[in-house]
Amino acid sequence: MPLTKNQIRHLRALAHSLKPVVIIGQNGVTEAVLEEINNALEHHELIKIKIQGAEREERSAMIEHVLEATQAELVQIIGRIGVFYRRGEKARLVLP
Repeated sequence: MPLTKNQIRHLRALAHSLKPVVIIGQNGVTEAVLEEINNALEHHELIKIKIQGAEREERSAMIEHVLEATQAELVQIIGRIGVFYRRGEKARLVLP
């Protein structure tokens, strides 16, 4: 289910104070990284991911790969940090 603009605005406000939970390094998006992202999304629902050492096109490709593999929604991208949301089985965050 795509997020509405109001929901994205709400999630961006919640994500402002978060620190990156997962850092994607020089090896890129590996199976271990995807598993860690899935675990973080299941536990937190809203996470930040930092992508280091990649050009803009590579970062975009990595973000698309993460979105497809995790079935998450992209909230926003600022530089090398992406904010992702996926509703958990037990919804912890209440969306407007």
